[in-house]
Parts: sequence; C-alpha cells; structure tokens
Amino acid sequence: MARDATTLPTTEAAHVPVAPGPAAAAWRRLRANRPALLSAFMLAVIAAVAVLGSTTDAVRRHDPTVQSYTDAAGADNTDRPPNRENWLGTDGLGRDMWARTLQATLFSLRIGVGAEVVVVAVGISLGMIAGLGGQRTDRLVVWITDLAYAFPDILMIILVRQVLIGRDWPILGGGHPQIPGVPSALLVTVIAISVVSWVTVCRLVRGQILSLREQEYVTAARSAGAGPWRVVRVHMLPNTLSTVTVAITFGIPRNIFAEASLAFIGLGVPPPFASLGSLMSDGRAHLQTNSLLVIWPALVVALLMLCFTFLSDGIRDALDPRSSS
Repeated sequence: MARDATTLPTTEAAHVPVAPGPAAAAWRRLRANRPALLSAFMLAVIAAVAVLGSTTDAVRRHDPTVQSYTDAAGADNTDRPPNRENWLGTDGLGRDMWARTLQATLFSLRIGVGAEVVVVAVGISLGMIAGLGGQRTDRLVVWITDLAYAFPDILMIILVRQVLIGRDWPILGGGHPQIPGVPSALLVTVIAISVVSWVTVCRLVRGQILSLREQEYVTAARSAGAGPWRVVRVHMLPNTLSTVTVAITFGIPRNIFAEASLAFIGLGVPPPFASLGSLMSDGRAHLQTNSLLVIWPALVVALLMLCFTFLSDGIRDALDPRSSS
C-alpha cells in the first residue's frame, strides 16, 4: 500500500534529530571532561568553605586574629601540631591555622576574581577601541600594550601598590580603627595586579575584532542598516566571549599567584589579617620547628592553581568547534 505523499515529509521530519546549538555542544563536551568537572566542583567547595569560614563561627571554630599562648589547661599553645581543638595546629603566636587558612583563602580568591573583573573590563574596552577605531587609535593602543609588556610585571605591581597603599583614598574605603589601610588593602592589591594583567585580554579582543569586522555576516548587517553599536553588541562581542572566557579562567590563578608572591616578600595585606602568601612568609621562620605552617597554605595555592588549570583546559576544549562531539 502506497504512503500518502502529503503526510510523508511531515512524518519523516518528526524523526530527524535536531542538531544541538553551539552552547549545547560546548556544554556536552565540558560534561564529558571529568577532570574539568571535578576541578569545578573542588573550586566550588573551597570557595563555599572559605566564605562560610568568614561568616560562621561553627566552621572556622576560632578567631583567626586572636593570639592564645596557652590552652585551657595552661600548656603551651604555640607551634602545636594538628589536634582535636586546632585541626591544622597553631602558629608561633598561638593562632588557629584552620581559621587563618580559611581567611587567607577567601582573601586570595577575592584578589583573583576582583582583579580579573577589572582586567576584563579594561581589556575588552581597549581591545574594541583598537579594533574598531582608526589607524591612529590602533597604533596608540598597540604602543601602550607594548610598553606595558616591556615593563617588568612584579616591579610595576610593587610600584603601584606602594604609591596607593596607606593613603587616604575615599573611594577605597576608610582604615581599620587599629590598623589603618586594611579595608583598602584588597582594592589596592586588585588595582596593582590589574595594571599589568589587562594586556593579554586587550590583545586577544583586538585580534578578534580585526578578524570579525571583515566577515561577511558583519558586512551584511551593516548593509541592512544596523548601527555600529548594534553590530558590535550583536555580531562581534558575542563571538569574542569564548576567547575571553578562557583568558579569565587562566587569569584568576595568575592573579592569585601574583598576590601570593607579593605577600611572600612582605607586601601583602597588613597583619594580623592573612593571605596565602603571607601565611607562607610567616611560616618560613618556623620551618625547622613546624614546617606545616608553610605546607598548609602552599597546598591550598597548589590546589587552586591545579583546579583552575584543569578547568581552563576543559573550557578551552569545550569552546573549540573543532573538538569532537
């Protein structure tokens, strides 16, 4: 019996699989990358515990700034190994290392994320200006980026930090009642790291814009009467997000490591507050008696760097259209 020709296309079309969009295909590739998913899960756990440790006494258990030279029984409470009361032991001043590690981890994460927000905002803005502006504008931005690349990063960070820290900057917030400049130390460090970290994003966005503005669909949008802002917002900027996303996930651990390097040489957050770098710097004096004071923050830094690296690789592979589905 012959099939009805009028119903054939509709019936067969119902069984034709619909190809997933770019976002769905990228998400499927990312889900198939187990190291990336595990890294994302571990980063979420670390961030959640660090945040809870700063807001919930049940998690941190002790005040990270309180010095306790003796315990309840009157015994020496300094440089103690891990025990029931102090899960990671105590430092040379009797402060709980678990609470201080949570505080330091949150501070370092805030530095990494905060600096990357500034980096992305500045990098995308200057990259789009260079890519869409005239030849003179492009040359000026390229000259500025080359100059920033030529200057040593760590030296520039130190110079900017020392110029800003300790001054009365209303936009950065007031000082701590006993320790002036503590609330502003976070923003000053973010600004100092951002000054040298925006160049990579700027160059990436500039290259993408220069390539996209010659594409046929951009030319067609302009021919259809789309304004410059609409062409950038709808057709150009979304196509740069994959590159920027990968740069962000690589940039956050780089910022954390830069802050740890600053703190390790004594240019971190003012004491008694802590970052992962300052914990390692303080623990150097106790390497012979209690090496755990260096090991704990070093392990956290290593774990953060490793997780961000695996996650960055996974996102890069997922956003690559040439990856196997």
